[in-house]
Amino acid sequence: MSGTTDPQLQHTLKKRHLSMIAIAGVIGAGLFVGSGAAIRETGPGVVFAYALAGLVVILVMRMLGEMSTANPDTGSFSAYADRSIGPWAGFSIGWLYAWFWILVLGIEATAGALIMNRWIPEVPQWSWALIMMIALTLTNIASVKSFGEFEFWFALIKVVAISIFIVLGILAIFGFLPGVEAPGLTNLTGHGGLFPNGAGAVFAAILVVVFSFFGAEIATIAAGESENPAAAVRSAVRSVVWRILIFYIGSIAIVVTLIPWNDASVALSPYVAVMDSFGIPAAGNIMDVVVLTSVLSCLNAGLYTASRMIFSLSRRGDAPSVFMKISGSGVPRAAILVSTVVGFLTVVLNYLYPDTVFLFLVNSSGAIALFVWLTICASQLRMRRRLEAEGKDLKLKMWLFPYLTWCTIAAIVILCVGMLVIPDTRSQMYVSLALAGVVVGIGIYRHRNDANTGESDTTTDSEAAMIDSDRR
Repeated sequence: MSGTTDPQLQHTLKKRHLSMIAIAGVIGAGLFVGSGAAIRETGPGVVFAYALAGLVVILVMRMLGEMSTANPDTGSFSAYADRSIGPWAGFSIGWLYAWFWILVLGIEATAGALIMNRWIPEVPQWSWALIMMIALTLTNIASVKSFGEFEFWFALIKVVAISIFIVLGILAIFGFLPGVEAPGLTNLTGHGGLFPNGAGAVFAAILVVVFSFFGAEIATIAAGESENPAAAVRSAVRSVVWRILIFYIGSIAIVVTLIPWNDASVALSPYVAVMDSFGIPAAGNIMDVVVLTSVLSCLNAGLYTASRMIFSLSRRGDAPSVFMKISGSGVPRAAILVSTVVGFLTVVLNYLYPDTVFLFLVNSSGAIALFVWLTICASQLRMRRRLEAEGKDLKLKMWLFPYLTWCTIAAIVILCVGMLVIPDTRSQMYVSLALAGVVVGIGIYRHRNDANTGESDTTTDSEAAMIDSDRR
């Protein structure tokens, strides 16, 4: 019922929606465009950077999957941090995560507007950004099923495009593609070898490519509105491995095998460069369509994710109560609208102050992915023992617990230190740390009288509001 203070989200997302949402969270515009810079800086060895970064994400997702299957919750890792570490932790990571996705709205809307403006220059760039923001806001407000349908088709276009790319690439590598000469290992061993800029460049590349994987966790948030949350999470988490292997590592391996890493076209757009080598006409326009689809998918998912995190924070008393109200169509309309309003502001700032204010805001979210992953690791480390002590039947378990959990924590800490050491990422880490320090400080002050007893570890999503109203 509209305006209820005991909200119930609609469980109308189907398994096919969750599968595609999980895929869409991994395949972003960063793969199609951003990978060029990583290849240019690292050489063919960039495949190892993607593999190592992907391994970290697989382990983090396994941990998150373990907690999500035991206690599906729209607040996902923020809710688990609240229960296992303390309310201040859930508050802090929830708001940092919501902030990240709200900023993404501004970034992606601008990127999509640039593409549309190239196609139809008569329409001002800002108009396209406005149109896309309004269209996807209406999609999210309509119902969670409409969000799922849009994300399904956006993701399907990306999957079909990259699958065709991989098939053509394999045919070309083995000499089965007419008109394309098989390159053999020339581009891997020639031009300076696998690591033309040294092995250290691989570590620097990891810091760039690791953020391409951020978004895989969206499936665990959306699972709270699916028909069978626990089963949906298990399916999504188990498929992370092959998705990363095929879509990222597989396609990047094809790029560096077919095109010399130091070719000027690779830095601009590696996938367009490969398609041009196949003799595909209008390769640039085709890739623009794929990238625009990725942008719209990211906008759609970003708005959904930010709104659901704000909704969850509201239910736990960490955001104004108006944001936990549910519309007649079963969506947190106020949470969606506030995410959109701030997203519109970031679009305006991007146009007015791209090199000052907006750049500062973007830097503030630069390391949030690492903070989120660290929080997931710490939460799982504490929650696993409690769940086992309660005799909970864990349908999905982290491998080699607790050793792999500690190894993952160490890897993420090394990445954080790397961001401080490498000049190109240092400012991002400084600003992100400053923002995190402020948010954590507010969280600790706000919950200074809360005792973290861990009694809510097994709390279900429908019980959260009552427990948090008691806390207040």
